[in-house]
Amino acid sequence: MNPLTTDNKKIWEEVLNGLELKLSKPNFNTWFKDTNIVKYENGVVFIGVPNEFVKNWLYEKYNKYILKILRDLEDNIRAVEYIIDNSQTNIKQCNLKVQLNMNSKLALESISIDKKDNLNPRYTFDTFIVGTFNELSYVASQTVLQKQGVVYNPLFVYGKTGYGKTHLIQAIGNEYKKMNKRVFYTTSEKFSMDCIQSIQQNKINLFKEKYRKYDVLIMDDIQFLTNKERTQEELFHLFNYLYDNNKQIIFSSDRHPNHIPDIADRLKSRFSAGMTVDIQVPDIESRAAIIKSKIKIHNFYLEESIINHIASEVRGNIRELEGIFNSIMCQSQLKNKELSLTEIRSLIKTNISSNRNISVKEIVKIVAEFYNIEQDIIYKKTRKKEVVKPRQLIMYILREDFNVSYPSIGEKLGGRDHTTVIHSCDKIRNNLKTNSLLLQELEQIRSIFN
Repeated sequence: MNPLTTDNKKIWEEVLNGLELKLSKPNFNTWFKDTNIVKYENGVVFIGVPNEFVKNWLYEKYNKYILKILRDLEDNIRAVEYIIDNSQTNIKQCNLKVQLNMNSKLALESISIDKKDNLNPRYTFDTFIVGTFNELSYVASQTVLQKQGVVYNPLFVYGKTGYGKTHLIQAIGNEYKKMNKRVFYTTSEKFSMDCIQSIQQNKINLFKEKYRKYDVLIMDDIQFLTNKERTQEELFHLFNYLYDNNKQIIFSSDRHPNHIPDIADRLKSRFSAGMTVDIQVPDIESRAAIIKSKIKIHNFYLEESIINHIASEVRGNIRELEGIFNSIMCQSQLKNKELSLTEIRSLIKTNISSNRNISVKEIVKIVAEFYNIEQDIIYKKTRKKEVVKPRQLIMYILREDFNVSYPSIGEKLGGRDHTTVIHSCDKIRNNLKTNSLLLQELEQIRSIFN
C-alpha cells in the first residue's frame, strides 16, 4: 500500500504542523514556505524545494525531524530525499503566457489605449458583469448615458480596489465615444501632476483650456487629491465650468466622498451634488457569473461544481478571482488535463493569502451571535449539537480564510488536539458540497467580517 499517493498534500500538512511546533515562526516560514511532497517511491518520500540552498539546508538541519514525523504517520517510510521543484516557476511563467497569449485580441486591445482620451477599449459593457453588488451603479451609468449632463451630474462611484470601478467608468466613456462625444479619462494623480507642471511653466491658462474642451470628463481615484490644495482649487473651478455647460462629470474613489480626508468642503459638496453609488463585495452568484464569462471568453471548460466551489472560496476582489482562473487554466495546460477539485482547492490556498486582521475572539463572537449561543460555551468540551456545528465552522474559517495552523486552532479553542481540528475542518468541507443551507450560512458569516 502506498499511503502518500492518495493525499500527499494532507500528509505534508501534518508534517508541517509538527515542524511548526518545534521551530520559530521566522525559521518555519523561511525554510518551508514553498515545499511539498512530489512523490513517494519504494519507501522514499521526495520533497520538492525551490532551490539548491534550501535543499542542502533542510537535509543538514531538519532531515531527522521530518523523517521522524513521517515515520510516525507511516511505518514503511525509510528515507527522505529533497529535489528542486520548478513547478512554481513554471506556473508563474504560464500565468504570464495566459494573460498575454490566451486571447490575443484582448491582449492587443488592452495595450491599444487611445492617447487622445486614455480609454482602454477592453473596458466595455459587453464584458461587464452585472450583479446585486453593482446593480445600482450600472443603472446609474445607463441613465447618465441617456441624459448627459442633465441628471446624475456628477456621477460618483466608490468601492474597494478591484471591484470593477475603473471598468465601469471607462465603459461609460467608451459608450460616449461611440456617440462622437469628446471624452477624456484621467486619474487624480495625473491631473495633479499636469496642474503643478502647468503652474511651474506658467501655462495654467493652457491647462484650463485643455480640460474645458471635453464633453465628458472621467477622473479615477479622486481620494489621492488629499492635501493637494492648489489642485483642488483648479478642480473646483473646472467642475463649475463643466457643470454649468451641461458637460458630464464622472468620479471614482475607494470611499464615499464625505469620508475622503483633507478635501475642501466646497469640493466635497460638488462631489455629492449628483448621484453617489457604491460597488459592494460581489456575492457568490456574481462571482460564479464572472467565472463563467471568463470561461466563455477563453473557450475553456469547468464543471458547474468546480465553478461554484471557486466562487464560494475566492471572496476577495474581482482581480483575485481572475488571477485564480488564469492559474487554473495554466495548470490545466501544464498537466494537459482537467484539474480535480483537490488540485483546485490547493491552488486557491496557495494563491490567495488573507490580509485581513481579525482575532480568534472576534470570529468566535461573530459565529456565536449568528447562531445565538454564548461565546464561552465554544471553548468548553461539550458535544451538544447546537455547539458542535458553530465550533467546527469557526475551525474551518480560521483554517481556510486565515491560514491558522491546526495546532494553533486547537490551542486557541479550548486546548483541543490538532487531529480534532483536522476532522472538524474536513467535515465542514465535505458538508459544504451537498448542504446548500450550510453554504448560505457560511457566506453570511463571512460577509460580516469581510
